[in-house]
Formats: sequence, structure tokens, C-alpha cells
Amino acid sequence: MQKGTNLDREHCVRAVQSKDARFDGWFFTAVLTTRIYCRPSCPVVPPKPENMTFYPSAAACQQAGFRACKRCRPDTSPGSPEWNQRADLVARAMRLIADGVVDREGVPGLAVRLGYSPRQVERQLLAELGAGPLALARAQRAQTARLLIETTALPMAEIAFAAGFSSIRTFNDTVREVFALSPSELRARAPKSASSAPGALSLRLPFRAPLNPDNLFGHLAATAVPGVEEWRDGAYRRTLRLPYGHGIVALAPKPDHIACRLTLSDLRDLPVAISRCRRLLDLDADPVAVDDQLRTDPVLAPLVDKAPGRRVPRTVDEAEFAVRAVLGQQVSTAAARTHAARVVTAHGTPVDDPEGGLTHLFPSPEALAEVAPETLAMPRTRRTTFTTLVGRLADGTLHLGVESDWAQARAKLLELPGFGPWTVDAIAMRALGDPDAFLPTDLGIRRAAQELGLPGTPAALTARAAAWRPWRAYAVQYLWATDSHPINFLPV
Repeated sequence: MQKGTNLDREHCVRAVQSKDARFDGWFFTAVLTTRIYCRPSCPVVPPKPENMTFYPSAAACQQAGFRACKRCRPDTSPGSPEWNQRADLVARAMRLIADGVVDREGVPGLAVRLGYSPRQVERQLLAELGAGPLALARAQRAQTARLLIETTALPMAEIAFAAGFSSIRTFNDTVREVFALSPSELRARAPKSASSAPGALSLRLPFRAPLNPDNLFGHLAATAVPGVEEWRDGAYRRTLRLPYGHGIVALAPKPDHIACRLTLSDLRDLPVAISRCRRLLDLDADPVAVDDQLRTDPVLAPLVDKAPGRRVPRTVDEAEFAVRAVLGQQVSTAAARTHAARVVTAHGTPVDDPEGGLTHLFPSPEALAEVAPETLAMPRTRRTTFTTLVGRLADGTLHLGVESDWAQARAKLLELPGFGPWTVDAIAMRALGDPDAFLPTDLGIRRAAQELGLPGTPAALTARAAAWRPWRAYAVQYLWATDSHPINFLPV
């Protein structure tokens, strides 16, 4: 299927007629006779093909005057995998819009972060998605509003401003226009859910099946920094630094969704927190496309067939991950956790956890840049690497974020002292989200290659891995899973 507004009509019709959930979020079906738009897997009887038209975004459907289907709730589809597997202007803009930048900084702020003019950003988004940044942000506000209406008992006025609307009237008009129901009617129709802890929001995060939670949650639990992260009662919990305040999230895998429990100091951070949690767990990936490509290699095929749907564990804070990657250079995973925990205790921001266990936000680059180098318990060369990194992050000469150009970020990281290919590609894979990042020098990968009969040298393994592109980061997850020995040495 083609990207953008050039949707392949024949493929779209077939996906709708077969109710193929894999395409939920890739495109939306608008029905000309009912003026309703749906996800491809909508359970109702499919309309006649001549009554279908297709849009690449919910915002485009809404701009064309269609209302969201009350049965399939297209606003709850997983996000398009396009935005997490590309690094062009449109993909970076979509990641920023999901992170709430338009609501906080407007279209000019979005354009500044991308390094383009507002007119260029508007033109490219319209060409590919059929909607500009304001319409895309409005669609996200409507989705956030519906979530708060249905999962909380908050007054509608509080929900309106938490969702990013400038007035109660705009909130009411938008909800009616998008969902064909008033806010009060939406709340009345919502199923009664089990009560959460006071101040907590309980949500369901959808994903495309299959999803193998073992490596995803296992990796997060194994590398959890005490005070910032923990594994408790079948859930991964961690603190979140957010634009308006802070939060604590608990994420637990379920057969058809991820159970998400959020406690936020400011509800305006809800859409950002959801976006970052989805990114952390790689929930917008298309596992069928990934696994189909990797199965073409006879060595990887049995690994994929044994446990399909592996995801790449990512991060909620790109700068945090880069700092932790440096703290983990040339030490065991346990030692890396210990080093990070000391930094957190000394320089992190304390937070209150109603459930206990979590104590701090990971320190910001600005806070770490003020640390006296001689107080850091690490070798001199790594201390130089650490202080240079946090200094560049703090003064803005190095920026790692959802809008980062992957090639440019790699080049800037390689200029830093103590940054070799392993560290740069680990940051590219886990923090920047590059699905094709590869770690041929990683000890676990080399062990797996030896066990599977793959080439042993980094150069030869990289050449063999060309067939796995553009999904080499996912191949890394399958290879790591074959290594029965714990990784106890992280290269530079």
C-alpha cells in the first residue's frame, strides 16, 4: 500500500472487506452515504465499494465532514507505524504533534523544531495526510477529551482545558462534531470501569498483534534504575518527566492490550504521557511486516516462528537514555544500574509515589551539567565522556528528541569523546527509534551469531544483515533472545 494520500484503493477495499485489523491506523474508511468514518476492521457489514473513500488520517476525515463510528471507535486505533519507521519531515512532525508541541508552542514552534518554515510544514502534511498541523492537533485533543470523559469523573470544564481546548464552547462543539454526541452523552454511554486509585487514570493501550512481551518487559525490568523504575505485581512502573509536571505510570501486558495506569501532577500532560508510553513499548509497530521480512533469512525464520511479535524496548526520555548508555559503558548491567541509582539519589528530583517504591525523576541534563566532575565515581575517560555529553545536552548544541534527524544525531554523537559505534547505535535504536539500527560488536549478538552459524566478524555480520533491512533493530531482539548468557560487558 502506498503512503500518504495516494492510497491504493484496491488494497484498501480488500482490507475493509476482510476486516483486517493490521491496517487499523494505516488509513481510515469514510462512508459517503452515512458520513461516518471507521477503522478497516470495523465489525459492521462493510459498505459497498462505491460508497467508500479513504483518508490517511482521522483529522482528514473530520475536515471532510465525517464523524467517528460509534461501533469501532477509530480514534482508539494504534498509531500508524509510518511515523516510527521514518525520519523525514512528515514523520518527525507527526511525532512532535503526538508529543503535544502544537498545543504548547503552536505551528511556529513546531516549524522551528523541524528547521523548516511553517508554510513548508503545512504543505507537506497536507500533501501526505490530507490535514495540516492544527487539524491533526485538534483530532488529538478530541481523542484526549473522549478518554477523560469516559475514564474519569472530572467536571467537563476541567476536561476541556486538560485536553488542550481554549474554551468550553470549542470543547463542546468539537466533541459533538467528531463523535456526534455531546460530552455528557459520551459519559453516559461509557462502560462502568473498576475504580482506580485516587488521582489515577486507567487506560487500555492498543497494539497490532502479535506482541511478544517477554523481551520487551524483561529488558525494562532487568535494566530498571532503582528509584526511577521497578517491576511490581506484573507491571513495569516508572516516573515520567513531562512538560507541565511529572507522572508515574504502571504498564502491564494483557492478551489484547497494555493496561496503563497513570498518575499525573497536571492532566494537561495526558496525551504526552500516552504518546511516550506507546513509544517506550513500540506499540505502533507493524509486527507482521517486520517478521515477514526477517523470515526470508533461513537462520532467523525459526527464531521468528518460535516467538513472533518481538518489539524494540525504547525510552520515554531520549536524553536520559543517552546518559544511562554512558554510565553503562564497559561495566555489567548490574553495575550500570548501581551507577545510575547513585546519580539519581544525588541529583534527581524527589517525587511522591502513592504506592511506594519510586522516589525520583531521573535528573535532567541541566542538573547533571552542574555536578562537579571530581564527585563522579568513574574512570577519568568516562567522566570526560559523561560531562561532555550532559554539557552539550544542557546547552542545546546536542538535541535528542522525537524530531531528531537520525543521521545528523549519529554524526553529532560520534564527535563526542568516548562515543564509539556501539554506544551511538544503542542510542539510535533505543532513544531515537531507528528501526534499522544494528549492533554487530555487541557481545550478545556475537554469541548468538556463533551459536547460529552466522559470520563472526562485525564487518561480515553487517554484510549478512543487509538482507534484514530496514528492520535490523528487530533482528537484534531475536538474536539477543538466543543468548543464554547474561550480557556482562557493554562496549563503547
